[in-house]
Amino acid sequence: MPRFNRLLITGAAGMLGGVLREGLAPLATTLRLTDREEIKDGKPHEEIMQAELSDFDAIMKVVEGCDAVVHFGAAPMEKPWAEILNSSIIGGYNVYEAARRHGIRRIVYASSIHSVGYVPREAGADVETDHRPDSLYGLSKCFVEDLAKLYHDKFQIESACLRINSCFPEPADRRHLSTWMSFRDCVQLVERCLVAERVGFTVLYGISDNRERFFSNEKSRHIGYVPQDSAEDYREKVEAKTEPGDPWQPSVHYVGGVFCDWGHPDDGDEFKL
Repeated sequence: MPRFNRLLITGAAGMLGGVLREGLAPLATTLRLTDREEIKDGKPHEEIMQAELSDFDAIMKVVEGCDAVVHFGAAPMEKPWAEILNSSIIGGYNVYEAARRHGIRRIVYASSIHSVGYVPREAGADVETDHRPDSLYGLSKCFVEDLAKLYHDKFQIESACLRINSCFPEPADRRHLSTWMSFRDCVQLVERCLVAERVGFTVLYGISDNRERFFSNEKSRHIGYVPQDSAEDYREKVEAKTEPGDPWQPSVHYVGGVFCDWGHPDDGDEFKL
């Protein structure tokens, strides 16, 4: 029996949005999907509502009638300030405020490793590690994490903030041997955050069971997330095609990787993962 009547996924046209559309379908009678981009391949159990996150009136309509929100919509990486502000910061506020006004009690938010990107690899971060953003993108994640904490303390909306590391079909480089999360583990993590009896305000790291992972989820065991996959299965392949990096290069020194090498996006630099 589905847990929810209607579950909202923002950012549903993105890579992880597509993964969650399929993986979370059994949890809800209806999935409501929204994105700024057009979603053309709707299924019978899906409702599609195209909207800009920065448009509060549109987001009020998108959120209405939903039982919970999986908020994965935002600028997908480092972008000029105007896009970060409108899509990620104002958009994050709009989602939380619409949820408050419509009486929604739980939100699962796609935060990022980049909210703590300037933590050195050897520091051993956990869910109580202070924010150290490595970019405007990371800064926006810090804002919405703090917004989630405010809405938990003041308005009793539970939030799970997922500091997603590197969620791809398989690890692509040596850093990913520490930070990779499989699509299967991503779906499990979001599902556990939706169905756990109590979430409160919880931060978790979105990582698989990697031998060299930088982070600990020990203090978030109440969610029940137990990763099933590991980057170790790809180690030989990754090490054969990539050389070790310079340990003093910012992209190797800090957990944020190449984001720590980049300058200000409004200077016109190109950003490529």
